[in-house]
Amino acid sequence: MNEETATKGDMMENSAAHLTRRKPKKPKKKWKKPLIIILSLLIVLGGIGFIYQKQLVVLAFNLFASGTVKEALDDSYKAAGDKDAPVVQHTDPFSLLLLGIDQRDNEPSRSDTIIYSVVRPEDNKVLLLSIPRDSYTEIVGRDVKSKINSAYAHGEAKMAMDTVEKLLENKVDFYAAINFHGLKDIVDAVGGVELPIKKDIENKSKAHEKLFVQANKPIYNGEEALGYVRYREDSDFNRTMRHRIFLSSFMNRAMEVKNLTKIPDIIKIAGSNFTTNMKSDFIVNFAESLYMKDSIPTISNYMLKGDGKMRSGTWYYDLSDEDLTYVRGMITSWLDPNTTQLIEPESDDKKEGTESSTQDSTTQTGN
Repeated sequence: MNEETATKGDMMENSAAHLTRRKPKKPKKKWKKPLIIILSLLIVLGGIGFIYQKQLVVLAFNLFASGTVKEALDDSYKAAGDKDAPVVQHTDPFSLLLLGIDQRDNEPSRSDTIIYSVVRPEDNKVLLLSIPRDSYTEIVGRDVKSKINSAYAHGEAKMAMDTVEKLLENKVDFYAAINFHGLKDIVDAVGGVELPIKKDIENKSKAHEKLFVQANKPIYNGEEALGYVRYREDSDFNRTMRHRIFLSSFMNRAMEVKNLTKIPDIIKIAGSNFTTNMKSDFIVNFAESLYMKDSIPTISNYMLKGDGKMRSGTWYYDLSDEDLTYVRGMITSWLDPNTTQLIEPESDDKKEGTESSTQDSTTQTGN
């Protein structure tokens, strides 16, 4: 009896001891540590991607798009007659003649836009010098004096380059010409452009094609941008200013990261509407160095000054000799790689509508 009682007591003690023991810990989940590591890596990589965003974009461009772009640019290459393009490093200052060709039905191809530009890649600066299309000057190769825009009509890029070189007494390294027919689709390809249009733009003369561009829109499509640059019913001064504004706005838009992948498509869209004597390698290398800058280039604007004059019933723009001397010196300073103090033009964009002497020839002659 006593042994049986003792055995029951021992069992009760063992049972109580068992009940007081800690329950075994559940095994810790092993996924938390790897997840933290992955998240940390993503944050680090995201930070690197943000800091080196441009380098990654350029790398992607070189890997996936560079070849396509070069092929498209090679198709747009067109030598300026027998004029050899100079060998220029993409870091050196160079001059580029920008020509906007406006060919309409039953009309010769004249350069409606003529902008002599100097690019200083190291300084990240660009000079845009507008030459009024009706400027009265010697047309090199024809031995006559006429409107400067007729040079392209008679001798395409070579005659235009030679004539501008003669006028400005400075070299023209390259040219780039785009027919306005291609502008509409190019603008649409980058999602439109921002334009500072404060008043509705409308051609009212029966002699001009109808166009209307509404004011104060946040973004303008290709058709509207084309109307903006082609509008004729005000001064040459205002029109050339609009051309420079459009170029700057388009550059800003095209340099956005989201649009860089569209560059091959843009060049293809330009197609036969775009020609240049710049080699594809030069353009790609220059564009890459430009994109790697901390900001888009600083653009300085100027337009050649003068007065309008009628000759045998035709309106011409007589350039000021004094202003030509000033501009020639300014260009020389911009083209000199050793220049430490550039001659900066006073911005004339705020003088819109102040020069009646730049009255549009189309208003007077109906052309």
